[in-house]
Amino acid sequence: MHQDPPVIRTLNTLPPAWDRSGIFVANLFSLFFGNRGQTQDLCSEVGRLETYGGRLVPVIELMFQGPEPGLVVLEQEPDRELFAYFTEELQLQLPAMAVLPHQHYESLAADRPDPHIAGPLLERLQQISSGWIDGFVTDESLQFLARQSGHQTLNTRQGSYEGNHKVMLHHHLTACDLPTFTTHLASTLSEIDRARAELRRAGYPRAVIKTAIGASGVGLWQLPTAGAATNLPEYCFHEGACLVQGWLDDQIADVSKVHSPSVQLFVRPEAIHLYDVTDQILGIDSVHEGNMSPPGWLISDPDTYEELMHQAATVGSWLHGRGYRGTASIDFHVADRTGGREVRVCEVNARVTGATYPALLARHLAPGQAWLMRNLRFDPGLPPAQLLALLAQADLLFKPGGTRQVLPINFNVHPQEGVTKGQFLCLAPTIEDAAALLHQAGAVLPVTDTFDRD
Repeated sequence: MHQDPPVIRTLNTLPPAWDRSGIFVANLFSLFFGNRGQTQDLCSEVGRLETYGGRLVPVIELMFQGPEPGLVVLEQEPDRELFAYFTEELQLQLPAMAVLPHQHYESLAADRPDPHIAGPLLERLQQISSGWIDGFVTDESLQFLARQSGHQTLNTRQGSYEGNHKVMLHHHLTACDLPTFTTHLASTLSEIDRARAELRRAGYPRAVIKTAIGASGVGLWQLPTAGAATNLPEYCFHEGACLVQGWLDDQIADVSKVHSPSVQLFVRPEAIHLYDVTDQILGIDSVHEGNMSPPGWLISDPDTYEELMHQAATVGSWLHGRGYRGTASIDFHVADRTGGREVRVCEVNARVTGATYPALLARHLAPGQAWLMRNLRFDPGLPPAQLLALLAQADLLFKPGGTRQVLPINFNVHPQEGVTKGQFLCLAPTIEDAAALLHQAGAVLPVTDTFDRD
């Protein structure tokens, strides 16, 4: 029988790291557990998906602290200029790096690896004597690498899959009598239409459709509750039933405002650590664009804060019971209504997420500081060294001991165009100071007019 572990609030400090070396595979193309249509949509939305794995490099040694340096397996060769800044200026310990393109990684699931590609990688993995293998998700290819190298995966495939399953989470929330959205399950387009009609009769002008497995806004659609559902892809039902929920925003008569906080947690066998609370920055289509911490409105409302922590603890225990281990994010919806504030869980992302990187780096490099992370797109693109030099010349580039500076986390590099996008962490005494820093960076870099999705 599963026994819930203690939940420890380690806010504003790093959670305890694993006492083993980490082998982390940046298998971003596997986020949907083999749902190719969904993966193609993600690639079309975010661009060069294979360039995002570089965000892992500065945080792996904060998560795994074994006797040997860890290893990150990326989907393409990373930019080394930024990593030189991490080691020489910030004194960060970085893991070793290897490259395994996704098409070769995918072939591992069928036990048909290219020996010229997989052989040297397996030799490197076998040289790490005490390590765990992990990835954004645990799939058959990751399990193959573990078997062939003699290591264990940090997570089972089942634990990784169930920890990201929105329908399973919804059933758990209702079983625990936690507040949920008005929800219907639908396994066909006609059932989606019937659910939307029910939501319209209940007073909702809009509905949101959520696939059981999703990420970065892919697998989520907002639709009016009137009319027929159109243009929903076949993969909508790849995992079975999807959620059809009433969209709760300020278009509902007694809702004045909504907030989107997120709790960052680290699930260990013996305890669950809640180590940061952020406000999500969402685009007009509710797609994640960044995070900031701390949320001033939440800190000044102790009742809502405690309810958020209570629900986070409940969901963290659910993740633990599914067998999931590692970092995760719980996203919430908080509605200001006539009768007071209502807190609801939106979803759980049981993996290293877009909030994991900035939260860990901020707590390590600038404990106690406020932080803001945004995605900046550049037009034209520019060489990595030039980008770093422009920030340094403007006295904005983060240095240890600084109080108002910008830390680049990752560069999305195009082979011909240079850095076309990047993730930037602004560290300052207050969120307002951090936001001002972001605008200063925008004034010295060739950024486009709008921020970009994560």
